[in-house]
Amino acid sequence: MDNNRIQALKAFFLHDEFARQNGIEIIEIAEGYARTQVRIGPEHLNAGGSVQGGVLFTLADLAFAAATNSHGTLTVTTSANITFVRGASRGIVMAEARELVNHRHLPFCEVRVTDEGGNLLAVFTASGYRKEGVPSVCERPV
Repeated sequence: MDNNRIQALKAFFLHDEFARQNGIEIIEIAEGYARTQVRIGPEHLNAGGSVQGGVLFTLADLAFAAATNSHGTLTVTTSANITFVRGASRGIVMAEARELVNHRHLPFCEVRVTDEGGNLLAVFTASGYRKEGVPSVCERPV
């Protein structure tokens, strides 16, 4: 994957206002792969003092989006599931997405969400739909 496509994808995802306003950023993109992260602050915590599940879902969903859109065709989530296995309350949380099925129309991806110590916090799986006939993700104005 060339550097121009990587930069175009990162620029495209800067327009994900929800993720951006929650401090979630894309760290790495490769073909069928992406890594995102967020530094946990008080705004990310639920009433019990743990990271709110929606933060972890959004972190994983952005990693899914970056990985599946890495081929250039606009891909949207059609179904997603997350299983939370451990809580976190501080530090950096990361999501690593790997596209397990690179189907022409229906990709499938697994995202592992971990804390900075490598402890598994959640597993997110999702499928998407690749929209042909619309401008490529890399061709869209930023």
